[in-house]
Amino acid sequence: MKKALEGVKVLDFTQYLSGPHCTSVLCELGAEILKVERPGSGEPERKAAPMTPKGESYQFFAYNRGKKSITLNMKNPEGLEIAKKLVAECDILVENFAPGVLQKLGLGYEVASSINPGIIYASISGFGQTGPRRDEVTYDMVGQAMGGLMSVTGYEDGEPLKVGVSLADYMGGYNASIAILAALHYRTMTGEGQQIDISMQDGIWAMVFPDRANYFDTMVTPKRVGNKLSSSTPFGSYKAKDGYVVICTITDDQWQNVLKALGREDLSNDERFMTRVLRVKHMEEVEGILNDWLMERTVDEAVTELKKFKVPCSNVPTFDQVANDPQILHREMIVEVEQPLSGKVKLGGSVFKMSRTPGDRKQRIPLVGEHNEDIYSKLLGYSEEDLEKLKSEGTI
Repeated sequence: MKKALEGVKVLDFTQYLSGPHCTSVLCELGAEILKVERPGSGEPERKAAPMTPKGESYQFFAYNRGKKSITLNMKNPEGLEIAKKLVAECDILVENFAPGVLQKLGLGYEVASSINPGIIYASISGFGQTGPRRDEVTYDMVGQAMGGLMSVTGYEDGEPLKVGVSLADYMGGYNASIAILAALHYRTMTGEGQQIDISMQDGIWAMVFPDRANYFDTMVTPKRVGNKLSSSTPFGSYKAKDGYVVICTITDDQWQNVLKALGREDLSNDERFMTRVLRVKHMEEVEGILNDWLMERTVDEAVTELKKFKVPCSNVPTFDQVANDPQILHREMIVEVEQPLSGKVKLGGSVFKMSRTPGDRKQRIPLVGEHNEDIYSKLLGYSEEDLEKLKSEGTI
């Protein structure tokens, strides 16, 4: 079966999460990823926790399956020349060093585009390649904080919270991959490559802003509201006898269905609750009615009754319950992959369910430098003697 990005070559100068996630998406869709690693030990994220009993990183598994590993020391002049030759052969270059690092090494966008005018050169960083924060050191939590996510996450009287996954990193990777795919289409039309500048802060702010856009009308700083939704009620997680129930209502019809499930049709014409805006004004009363009902019911009883009336709701499963959820299993969101050292390992499946070119997450990670001979000999024409010399010099 052909893949959507078959024939596309990506030169991957990435490490840890945002950059490897971007190139992992491209790999999953069929691109050939040439992952550039340090000679000898490879990239540091190969040792990122948590690890298998055999010493392989689950994080590295997640973002590097199916890639080809080549080793290269770009601080060595010969290594830089090899990198330039690779640029000439590739369609895309992705990097997530601190801004300016690759340029100082001699492979900034200007150099790369002079070698290959069609190159799509994508950079992912905490704050982008321009602006007053350009050079600040950034990790995911900084991106979440500075993008505004932590200002609206958590409870009003509690500490600010990040979300439970590295969302700023993920969005940096996803936004870069979206921009790359758009740039590929543009190049198909015009033959021109371009530079892509992705900021983790931008990505978080772009998600936070739409729900808080009225700030510029009211000039009232948005508050943290926990699991509630400031613009609709009932919407959030609510306590039942033995746990929590998630209930989400937006429309007036959904509210009427909640009343039917609660056996409170007597409130269907109550003027306090007739519209979404009015229900928000009377949020305390709405939630009081719901909480009184939930106090007498288990999670299963409440969810069963609410679903009878098509109220969007669920229990709040533990991680192990999600990992065994029949829907997750049906969608093949857990796959078994044979890894080089650790053997069979269960990992996440592909979100890209496509009728002709589905995503492929069943490939293994490469060993450090596993594809040196394949890439340097077949793609760049180096002889066996050349490779031995480059290896002895510490270039590869």
